[in-house]
Amino acid sequence: MTMHMRTFRQRYFCVASLSCAAVLCYLFYNRQLYETPGTASAHNVEDDVSEPSNSPEPDVQLFATFPSFRQEENLTATEGILCIDEGEARWQFRLPKALIIGVRKGGTRVLLDILARHPSVKACAREVHFFDRQENHKLGLDWYSSQMPLSLEADIVIERAPAYFISDDAPRLIYKMSPSVKLLVVVRDPTVRAISDYAELFDKYHGEMKPFEEYVTADSKHNVVKTYSEIVNTGVYTSHLNNWMKYFPLEQFHFVSGELLFRDPVQEIKEVENFLALKPFIDEKLFYFNKTKGFPCLAPAFKKNGQNAVSGCLSDTKGRPHPAVNEDVVTLLRDYYRPFNEHFYRVVRRNFAWP
Repeated sequence: MTMHMRTFRQRYFCVASLSCAAVLCYLFYNRQLYETPGTASAHNVEDDVSEPSNSPEPDVQLFATFPSFRQEENLTATEGILCIDEGEARWQFRLPKALIIGVRKGGTRVLLDILARHPSVKACAREVHFFDRQENHKLGLDWYSSQMPLSLEADIVIERAPAYFISDDAPRLIYKMSPSVKLLVVVRDPTVRAISDYAELFDKYHGEMKPFEEYVTADSKHNVVKTYSEIVNTGVYTSHLNNWMKYFPLEQFHFVSGELLFRDPVQEIKEVENFLALKPFIDEKLFYFNKTKGFPCLAPAFKKNGQNAVSGCLSDTKGRPHPAVNEDVVTLLRDYYRPFNEHFYRVVRRNFAWP
């Protein structure tokens, strides 16, 4: 049990114990009044109890005034002290029931932000990198669950970590955590994904990088694909999926179109809600079209003093312009990915119609 949970439960039972003590004092005081004739100030207790009444006994009256969460089925007697059963409705740290495992630059952040609006989803705000970084994994599952948001048993906790998809060991480690976990994969035209990946690196290093063409080709004339480059290899989806399917059946995966997630997010999310067995909630009212970015954005999450306080659009680092790329290199990459894409369509039973 984590330190947070121990503190929470200690405070919880401390309050419960004080409440129990107050109840016992009240009952004891009333019993003394009934057993010993006398008065309290100008009030005669015998006047209150001399006549028969259909009202319940004082202790029953007291319980009847408790808040609704303290109903009889939630109360247990232990050694003469009234205690509250923790029951099922407990807020605590839990392991994820679903993971967004990839792919990088496919639209994973968009998917997480949209799903986070669902009342039954508790989304981890950051990438924990528990299954792809040994220094994190050795901290154990208790540590991992403590990184998740508090949730109820019926909630679906989701972590997003696109690095998992291309990790050799992540599938095995995730299977050890939960063989039944649901896996979401956002995929995108591999050629466009590679360019987007480069664009992010270009911004990160303030343009101090060699051209895209040199990242993805192995010769000076740019006629040979550099297949060992991570920017290129990430887009060979079928290769990485084979590694995952050693542990998980296809039914535990759901593949989201990164293109449609931007153009028609509601339809894509409806399919995700169905996959996660969530009640339909995400609809058109949660979106607006951002003319600057050129795609739908989530409506702001809440208002403060009558003003939109939180933008539902991704930051300026998302949807950034792509650098100009040699058209021959684009064609080279499309030709390279095409057979892998066609095989991927057959395996996942969905045609994404990439060029």
